[in-house]
Amino acid sequence: MRRFTIGPDRIQGSRVAFDREESHHLMRVLRLRPGDLVIAGDGHGRDYTVRIDALGATASGTVIGSTTPAVESRLGVSLFQGIAKGDKMETIVRAATEIGVRRIVPVITERTVVRLDPARWRERARRWQRVAREASKQCGRAVVPEVDAPASLADALADATAADLRLCFWEEATQPLGPALERLASTPSSVQIVIGPEGGLAPSEAAAAHERGFTPVRLGPRILRTETAGLAVVAILQARFGDLA
Repeated sequence: MRRFTIGPDRIQGSRVAFDREESHHLMRVLRLRPGDLVIAGDGHGRDYTVRIDALGATASGTVIGSTTPAVESRLGVSLFQGIAKGDKMETIVRAATEIGVRRIVPVITERTVVRLDPARWRERARRWQRVAREASKQCGRAVVPEVDAPASLADALADATAADLRLCFWEEATQPLGPALERLASTPSSVQIVIGPEGGLAPSEAAAAHERGFTPVRLGPRILRTETAGLAVVAILQARFGDLA
């Protein structure tokens, strides 16, 4: 069955109302008809089997079943990603969603090249959230990762809630990732990782993250691009503690 993502507010009892974007895709692109069955995920972990009843500017249907699919990793990963240039952030958000990241926090650092006013940053965040939504639909996730509005790295770290493991990836760190993970006393269920933009983190930013409880580590002998580093780290963590073993 075709898969769609809807907000929880779109479900009222046994009735589902699709938004205009999903209705257009459902009717004009896929050319579905009344009586067809689709999967509608609410973005918070629950899937609904829906029978299409009416088509128009907004399609509607009836819920005939629901499930909580076991496709979410037991490891909750929050990615504090230094904002990259061009369309790299869309690539990062899309791939991070596919690999199981639960929260993406775009951060503005000393070496961030892109500089926008707050209104345009909020617009970018809405676009990245749409990318996460589409990626969740494509890869079959029942949860859409939350994409925060961009904030300074200092503010983002100050507002961060507690996590079992906090890692700050910095090319000048002396400790490799492997030994840092080997020394863990227990298996983490929540991880926060900080990745710098092009040019990496400034020494003062790495020091500030360390003061906030983030362990500075490096990822092997090669320097990875910002759009590669975070995904490589999450893949390692998911393979070791999550559902990619």
